[in-house]
This record gives sequence, C-alpha cells and structure tokens, in this order.
Amino acid sequence: MKRHIIIILLFLVCMGAKAQQNKFDPQKFQAALEQFITREAKLTQKEAADFFPIYKELQAKQRALFQQAGKSRWVKPASEAECRTAIEKQDAIDIQIKKLQKQYHQKYLQVISASKLYDVIRAEDRFHRQSIRKFTERQAPPKRK
Repeated sequence: MKRHIIIILLFLVCMGAKAQQNKFDPQKFQAALEQFITREAKLTQKEAADFFPIYKELQAKQRALFQQAGKSRWVKPASEAECRTAIEKQDAIDIQIKKLQKQYHQKYLQVISASKLYDVIRAEDRFHRQSIRKFTERQAPPKRK
C-alpha cells in the first residue's frame, strides 16, 4: 500500500513539474521578444536602451485597451440595440489602438531611424507568429504514423 502511495505521489510531482515547464512566463516572453527585435532590426545597445522603454509604455496602454475590448467579445448581447452598441464600442477601441500606434511611431522615430522602425514592426509580427506556431505545436496531440 505504501509503495502505491509513493508511486502516485511521484507521478503527481512529475506531472506538476511538467505543468510548470509549459506555464507562460511573461518576463521570459518579453525578454525573448526584445532580444528577437534587437537582433532582427539590428538595433545598437544605445538604440535598444532608448527604444524599449517607449515600446513598453505603448504595450501597457494597448494591453489596457485590449482588456476593455475583451470584456465584450465573449458574450453576445441580447438585443439588436446592444449588439450595435457593442460593435460601435469595439470600433472605437480599434481606432484608439491605431491612433496610439501612430502616436508612438512618431516617438520611436525620434530615437531610431525609419528603416529600423520598419524592421522592428516586421520583427515583432514575425516573433508573435512564431510564438503562436510554437504554442499550437506544443498543444497539439502527437501525430500518429
């Protein structure tokens, strides 16, 4: 009986360790993103030091807007009028996000060149696409042969 309990406990500890490995770590994600952008856009240390505080500021503001938008995305409103209001609210948030991006692009251009900003924008998009692809590959069940 003790042996079975020990085996079950070891199994649970191993499963817990495995779950911890797959747990999302925002700091590691942010560090990997910054490293990827720095490498892909060929930012110098000074450029990166000037750029990333502004970048993080934009991300924080965008995150707040995404959270606002996310609240209404999962539950369909009951009436036509509520649906119209939800759509208009989402449109307004989308416009706010775009205006914010435009504002911060101007700030970025004060610390890095336009060609490097272009590379940053493309690198950020590639990083997110790669991250999503890796995540979905880890979540998918193993393929049978």
